[in-house]
Amino acid sequence: MGAKIAGVDGSVITVALEGQLSRAELSAVQSGAAEVIRQRGNVSILVLAAQFAGWEKEGDWGDISFQIENDPFIGKIAIVADRKWEGLALIFACQGIRRPAVEFFPTGDLAKARLWLNQTP
Repeated sequence: MGAKIAGVDGSVITVALEGQLSRAELSAVQSGAAEVIRQRGNVSILVLAAQFAGWEKEGDWGDISFQIENDPFIGKIAIVADRKWEGLALIFACQGIRRPAVEFFPTGDLAKARLWLNQTP
C-alpha cells in the first residue's frame, strides 16, 4: 500500500502513506479527496506518513491539476512524518506556494497537528 484515504472526520480528510508512493496511488487518493470536497465543501487534510519510504521515480509528478481545482476548498494541510522527510515533504506539498497553509509535524506530534488543523487561521 502506498496511499489511501484513512478516514473523514468532519471537515478533516486523513490520508495514510506507507512505503513508496507511486503517482497512480497519489492520483487515486486525490480523486477520493476531490469527491469528499465536492460532498462537504471546505476541508483540511491530515497526512499520516509514519511508514513512508519516499516517492517512486516513475510517473508525472509535475501534474498539479488537483491543486488547481481543489486548493480553493482546502484550508490547511498537516503532514505528520519522520523528521527526515520534513524538507522534501514541504517541497512536495508546495509550502508557501499554494493557497492552503502547509505545516510539518514530527511523528510524535499527531495531537499538535490535529490541534493546528482545527484552529481558525
